[in-house]
Amino acid sequence: MMNKKSKIVLVGGGSTWTPGILKAMTTHLKQFPLEKITLYDIDEERQKVIGEFAKILFKEEAPDVKVSYTTDEKEAYTDVDFVFCQMRTGGFEMRDKDEKIPLQHGVIGQETCGPGGFAYGLRSIRDMEKMVKSVRQFSPDAWILNYTNPAAIVALALDKIFPKEDKVLNICDQPVNLLRSFASLIDFDANDFEPVYFGLNHYGWFTHLYDQTGKDRMPEIKEIILNGGFRPVDAEQRDQSWLDTYAMVEDMLKDFPEYLPNTYLQYYLYPEYKLSKMDPNRTRTDEVREGRETKVFNECRRIVENGTAKDSSVVHNDAHGDMMVEVAASIAHNLRKTYVVMVRNNGIVSNLPNDSMVEVAASLGANGPHPYAVGEIDTFYKGLIESQHAYEKLTVEAYMEESYTKALQALTMNRTVVDAKKARKLLDALIEANKGYWPELN
Repeated sequence: MMNKKSKIVLVGGGSTWTPGILKAMTTHLKQFPLEKITLYDIDEERQKVIGEFAKILFKEEAPDVKVSYTTDEKEAYTDVDFVFCQMRTGGFEMRDKDEKIPLQHGVIGQETCGPGGFAYGLRSIRDMEKMVKSVRQFSPDAWILNYTNPAAIVALALDKIFPKEDKVLNICDQPVNLLRSFASLIDFDANDFEPVYFGLNHYGWFTHLYDQTGKDRMPEIKEIILNGGFRPVDAEQRDQSWLDTYAMVEDMLKDFPEYLPNTYLQYYLYPEYKLSKMDPNRTRTDEVREGRETKVFNECRRIVENGTAKDSSVVHNDAHGDMMVEVAASIAHNLRKTYVVMVRNNGIVSNLPNDSMVEVAASLGANGPHPYAVGEIDTFYKGLIESQHAYEKLTVEAYMEESYTKALQALTMNRTVVDAKKARKLLDALIEANKGYWPELN
């Protein structure tokens, strides 16, 4: 099966994450042989910069792979094996509003958490639904690997809209990023971890991290973090906001020492503290625009101008790119490797709703994910997750039913908001900002 070469389309091909995924493809060719790569984006200008870079990269490192880019949907989706999806509906302009409007109302402004994630989710669902339908029209059997945020809301929406769809897999790189960072603390290869994890996307916990001998390495990792703090393994490549985010793992461990938390939990556990550290005039969007956005596009333009990518220290495969490629390889070649992915609960966590989209470890092969059972979870975690699931479910129902009431209920349920009067003001402001992107809520 390893001789089979896959045909890929990368949706959101003009993203700053695309060069890292492409670089990962070139370094994983033995594991994941490729015949053709197509980059697809609705933004022609961004797509051209990344697309021309892609042609140079593969000409130098994998000349047998056909590379093209397009803004034509039919051309992109016809006759492909895998769809890698990382679209951002509304681009940075709307992300800026997602983060700054909540801050104007005294609430956390974050891309995937709280009202910002709510707004982004309502925008994303429509385009994701359209994408799945289009892919099925032109490539009925293709696997769709979705990384589009906010992944929790998108995953739940796709499960509701396409309940019989068995070739859409929602994944997130933050568990992988954390595994790599945990492994660096004990001089260990993250690929050799056997993780046990439960929760929702951006809302979960590692309960065990077994090594090849069956020993749980989590106790020593927790001790290191509690005594020396926590930084991402690629700290030198990270903006300051990410270093601050990882540092909060130590705080969460001190208060709740049972499990290792996903970094995003800090927004829900410490909303007032996190809000006090945010600048309403300069958010993560500004940091990304001035940092990764500028750096990646300038480097791609330089590579295109010089006609070579061999001297680039900026474009490299990272956890995000490695994960996307390795997950596809595990499916394409039935490798049955273990990854943390999102699946319909259906009893995996036995005391959570069956229709929740839980994030758990699963064996991944040609027939998709085979999740490992978690069993019952304790009251504290169950209560947090059920509240978050209710918020996500109400958000999806607000979209599907075009319901203002359910949208208001969703925001009121969110732990970063809580107050219904505040939720109403936020909702009205977000409706105004998202005209043309959201369904009309009645």
